[in-house]
Amino acid sequence: MTATFETQRAALADVVAIPVTPFAEDGTVDQDTHRALLRRLLDGGITTLTPNGNTGEFYALTPQERQLVTELTIDEAGDRAAILVGVGHDVPTAVATARHARELGAQMVMVHQPVHPYVSQAGWVDYHRAIAEAVPELGVVPYIRNAQLVGARLAELADHCPNVIGVKYAVPDAARFAAFARDAGLERFVWVAGLAEPYAPSYFSAGATGFTSGLVNVAPAISLNMIEALRAGDFAAAMKVWEQIRRFEELRAANGSANNVTVVKEALASLGLCRRDVRPPSKPLPEDERAEVAEIAAGWSL
Repeated sequence: MTATFETQRAALADVVAIPVTPFAEDGTVDQDTHRALLRRLLDGGITTLTPNGNTGEFYALTPQERQLVTELTIDEAGDRAAILVGVGHDVPTAVATARHARELGAQMVMVHQPVHPYVSQAGWVDYHRAIAEAVPELGVVPYIRNAQLVGARLAELADHCPNVIGVKYAVPDAARFAAFARDAGLERFVWVAGLAEPYAPSYFSAGATGFTSGLVNVAPAISLNMIEALRAGDFAAAMKVWEQIRRFEELRAANGSANNVTVVKEALASLGLCRRDVRPPSKPLPEDERAEVAEIAAGWSL
């Protein structure tokens, strides 16, 4: 393991923030607001940023917008944060995006779950191997949402690609995660709880050392409070944070996570930090549901 990868591994064992992508009134990416939101995360103590994650509406952005979001994030963060750039779609697109991230100075890429109706386990390895081999200098983090994938396949991928250093595991099953991590190699990878704060305590108990967060856009201190408790092994304190955010995360998870991004942007809008606009297939909350989100955000004394 190189010194660079050790630094990258340390960055994953943390709150891995997934910034939103704010839109202007004309529907374009609001660059000034994006920078302001990033500064708010950095000033709040966040040191790992993932441009082009799902909370950033990765699949609703054009290729040019995804490049812009990466450029804005890397420029604004400077040396204040490690950057984990989301890549995906077809292999040539993912490779080109990863190389663009490398050219800009990103340290890592997160490979989104392949969006294809027919994903074989051997094909999953081939897909990630093609991307990882194209950027051997970068740490590579597969984003796993496929409950059928077995840990041995991840181990196989890493045998070919030593730059596969971490995993964003987002299957909502703590027992499956525990087995998968041990089958792949518990100490071989940094395990990031990919379903954010609601699953972080259970996944940490099984070996995770970091978690992703969309909530962090709204309340960085709350996310940091949770990881500090988990690092200390204080699960009672972590669950107090869990109780504090429970309703907010339930709203995000309802109806198959239909409003996952919408609720985060609604909270930010209630604080006057960005517009509530999201792109199809997401949709803004109806008027009668906005008040609850605003009340939650106000209750956090931000």
